[in-house]
Amino acid sequence: MTESLHALSGAYVVDALDDAERTTFERHLPGCVDCQREVASLREATALLADDAALTPPRAMRESVLEGIKRIRPLPPERSAQAPDREEEAPATANVLPMRPRRRRIATLVAAAAAVVAIGGAVTQPWQDDNPPGQSLSAADQVLAASDAKRVSLDFKDGSRATVVRSLSEGRAVLITQDMAAPPKGKAYEIWLQDKKGAMLPAGMMPKRADNKLLLKGDAAKAAGVGITVEPESGSKKPTSEPIALFELDEADA
Repeated sequence: MTESLHALSGAYVVDALDDAERTTFERHLPGCVDCQREVASLREATALLADDAALTPPRAMRESVLEGIKRIRPLPPERSAQAPDREEEAPATANVLPMRPRRRRIATLVAAAAAVVAIGGAVTQPWQDDNPPGQSLSAADQVLAASDAKRVSLDFKDGSRATVVRSLSEGRAVLITQDMAAPPKGKAYEIWLQDKKGAMLPAGMMPKRADNKLLLKGDAAKAAGVGITVEPESGSKKPTSEPIALFELDEADA
């Protein structure tokens, strides 16, 4: 049963579970670090792939993906702990139940997304978790893996992209950047939580990297928005310039 629950992580992220499956998986999720990591990773990828620009994949790629799906066996058959390994045993595929139609659609979507990413090279996972296997999720990944995590993204004219993911249950928010342009010399990007009255509260300095995953400081549950301004490298107590980006959290999507 546990192995079957692990296989639901992808469907959970794309909201393809029925009510009973969702309830069962959400009971399983807090106690399973592997599923938490997979859900967090898939939510990050979803945030970065949520682009308004649609690309039409080559026909050959579509045919190759659909042909490959026919040969995918998502789960191995369950075997008794006492069953010895013998070459004369029936093939493992004999006990595999056929995938339900919805599972096939999910497998198609996941495989197609992976193929597009592999060809386009847009997502290279610069945010990859540095925690050794077996350790609990970082605070940032807990936000990304939360069932109520919602995101809002902004695209810049130079092609860079930034996404804020907030979880009300965690009370925290995470900023993810992709191909972010460097700030002017002697300057840095500072992040702010905007309260409902419009006041800006310091939430951290963005590292001088193109790709970041930054857990914001402060209570994001009470924030109405997240802003990015250009400030001195040491940071400022209040913004000294107009925001180059302002994320309206009320417009965030699941």
